Amino acid sequence: MLSKNMQDALNKQVLMEAQSSQAYLAMASWADIQPGLKGVTKFFYRHSEEERMHMLKLISYINERGGFAIIPALAQPTLTFVSLKQAFEELFKHEVKVSESINGLVDIALTEKDYATHNFLQWYVNEQIEEERLARECNDKLELIGEDKSGLYLFDRDIITMGIEGGGKGKH
Repeated sequence: MLSKNMQDALNKQVLMEAQSSQAYLAMASWADIQPGLKGVTKFFYRHSEEERMHMLKLISYINERGGFAIIPALAQPTLTFVSLKQAFEELFKHEVKVSESINGLVDIALTEKDYATHNFLQWYVNEQIEEERLARECNDKLELIGEDKSGLYLFDRDIITMGIEGGGKGKH
């Protein structure tokens, strides 16, 4: 059985995962109307869906442990970006924030000696390592590319498979 404190904290994480999904969905929609960014568009749509799955996994866990998962109202995400670089910088900042939140949940679980939740959260800890690595890698590549159109073309082509190989994105 979840404590009220743990249930509330997990429900805050449900909100964060839902907001992540919405933010990445908005990034996908923005990328979709930019010329030549079909790979980036697919990447963001896939990322949005994965965040939704993270949310659903939390909802199921809360309810299975005798709690009540709250389906949150969502704030409007950022809809437009000055550049692709800015969109990916936002992606990275957001993933760091999610990692910090997951670490806070682990801390609560350990403090409360809720080892079942601690065990459950280890999947999220590992997932966030991958999420941050992928976001950092994308930002590093965009930094290298700068304004080079041929580099952007290759980035757009390659991003479709970034994170999929090696057990990362898409292997949940």
